[in-house]
Amino acid sequence: MNPQAGISLEHILALLARLDLRIRREVVEFRLRQPQQDDEFRGLYISNDEVDGLLAEVGPVAGPLVGPQLQSDFAAALDAALRTSGERVAQLESQALAGGETLRLESMCRTFGLSELEREVLVLCLAAEISLKYERLYAYLQDDVTKKRPTVDLVMRLLCRSVGERVAARRCFEPDAPLIRWELVTLHEDPNARRPVLIGRYLKLDERVARYLFGYDEPDARLTPILSIKSLAGGALSTSTQSLLRGWTAHWREAWRAEPPILMLHGRYGTGRREAATMLAAELGRPLISVSAIDLVAKNLHRESTFRLAEREALLVDGILCWEDVDAFLHLNETQDNEGDHRAFVQSLSQCSVPVVLLAHKAWEPAHELGHRPYLRLELPDPTYAERRGVWANALGDDAPIIGDTALTALTGRFRLTTGQIHDAVARARTLAWVRDPLGRITAADIDNACRNQAQHRLSSLARKLNVRYTWDDIVLPRQQLATLKMICMTIRQRPIVYGDWGFDRKLAMGKGLISLFAGPSGTGKTMAAEIIANDLGLDVFKIDLSAVVSKYIGETEKNLEKIFSEAQDSDAILFFDEADALFGKRSEVKDAHDRYANIETAYLLQRTEEYNGLVILASNIKKNMDEAFVRRIHFMVDFPFPEETERFEIWRRTFPAQAPRDGDIDFDFLARKFKITGGNIRNIVLASAFLAADEGAPIAMRHLVRGASYEFQKMGKLVVPNDFEQYFDYVKG
Repeated sequence: MNPQAGISLEHILALLARLDLRIRREVVEFRLRQPQQDDEFRGLYISNDEVDGLLAEVGPVAGPLVGPQLQSDFAAALDAALRTSGERVAQLESQALAGGETLRLESMCRTFGLSELEREVLVLCLAAEISLKYERLYAYLQDDVTKKRPTVDLVMRLLCRSVGERVAARRCFEPDAPLIRWELVTLHEDPNARRPVLIGRYLKLDERVARYLFGYDEPDARLTPILSIKSLAGGALSTSTQSLLRGWTAHWREAWRAEPPILMLHGRYGTGRREAATMLAAELGRPLISVSAIDLVAKNLHRESTFRLAEREALLVDGILCWEDVDAFLHLNETQDNEGDHRAFVQSLSQCSVPVVLLAHKAWEPAHELGHRPYLRLELPDPTYAERRGVWANALGDDAPIIGDTALTALTGRFRLTTGQIHDAVARARTLAWVRDPLGRITAADIDNACRNQAQHRLSSLARKLNVRYTWDDIVLPRQQLATLKMICMTIRQRPIVYGDWGFDRKLAMGKGLISLFAGPSGTGKTMAAEIIANDLGLDVFKIDLSAVVSKYIGETEKNLEKIFSEAQDSDAILFFDEADALFGKRSEVKDAHDRYANIETAYLLQRTEEYNGLVILASNIKKNMDEAFVRRIHFMVDFPFPEETERFEIWRRTFPAQAPRDGDIDFDFLARKFKITGGNIRNIVLASAFLAADEGAPIAMRHLVRGASYEFQKMGKLVVPNDFEQYFDYVKG
């Protein structure tokens, strides 16, 4: 028993002393009704002597009741003892009130609205949790050594003195009565009786209730699998968010008991949802009971019972109930197989009698589902550029000077991580540094790799991550187009200064990302340019698979696009839409339902692309097919022209790796002048010639390139004629 229980425990012991007197009275009356068994049945029953011994500490035991006078004298003495015991209980309650101390039993009765009779039921059940003597006494009074727990009938005999009181007492054991509804006590069937009546069922005090009354505050063991024990993300909430939360809690101190509110905190991982919930609880001076909806679903626990136990736990400790990851309950999934969970959870919220904080990724509006319960919703925003830089500096601590201001600025601009993700990335970077060299210091490369791990991409079904290989030396473009590509990279790198230090972040509500259009024929280098930009910025680039995105079912295309943008948001990944006119094409005149929904898809994509804070690259073969609304919002437009002779010469020359063996007879001037093809075709020809040369065991020569060109022409549907190959046509025939 907790030695710190103090006066609360003393109060319980006084109530148990009064229970002993009631048991004494019932023992005497029981003996008048039941004769003592013969000695030959000893061991199969509880003897009078044993009971008298168990009750010896209560006072002298009355002898055989010879006449009514003796019985009357005993009743009077017992009534006097009960009055004295009741006075002792009242004295302790007054003493606790005057000293500002909490009597746990009285607190529980007030919290759950228990009557005087229901309080005595708790005491009667609690007795068996303190001393095994009560099991013997209960068995004796029920004339059955196997009945060690009090039945409803025994409760009535001990606590009710008339038939009317017994009838009224039945109400305490109905399903909606506080004792049963909150599972303070549980009713159990008699295993030896088939479908017993209510008074034949026996009572068991809940283990969590017993521990609470004894002064222990460990949560219910049934909630342990879903109790949240995660530590809070590092960093602080923004000043504006803290001010708003303090304003709410100031109002709650006055109004929350009459109408306990429900507050939803939603936002991306690491934006401080748990930290905000903890701040609310601290401001109100109340403990936070945090449970996980995802764990509840994963462990397949009984929903309604768990909801009730979580609420009871918050009531017991006068705390705030916090549900984490409630998207699992509040938002119906595509198959709606969680519809039952949704209804049960919302119903529990509407009936909940404690303040509730909901932590979610997505917002939820309850409409009229919560009745008149106050409902507040707060979206925790991503940190600004200035805030992210401060978080990076704090998270790196002594390592920040080693990384340097330039690297910190680059990290702030390249990765739009939340506060929690930044701390996770720094912890991961320290691990990478230790693996590389246990005595080494963290480097910018370690942090870069760790940030990529924070991306948490789950786009494999809708996008393909490109393996970035190309650099600026690999692409051949006119000077103006090349300058525009480098301008894109420069803009991404300088966003921390422009948006953060210079304050443009506060002036722009959306559109802080970049939309670029790469237009030109196939093979002119659009995909290569996207890879070069990603390589230069150190970002991932995902090529969107339009066949997986576009769906014939209404609304599915929008869902797929939302998933792409949401998953890519974490790390500012570059989204590359190839053949983008299939998605970003002009909206058509509405002639039927198909046209209307196609236009809705285009409008949604326009809106979502503008809200995305990273780089979106649209590649199109025909620029005029793009919707005018998209063209208006494009920040950079790069035309990839069909390469001229001088550009084709550079492409031929640069396509060969430095390690590839080459024969001296390769005529780059001839190849650039005669073969009017794109860089993609040139790459295919060079690769085919490499395989031909490898098969011969010889360096790559002009004959291999000519044969490779003939294969490429055939694939393109062009005739292979002597005029195109001139003096090298014999290689084609060979």
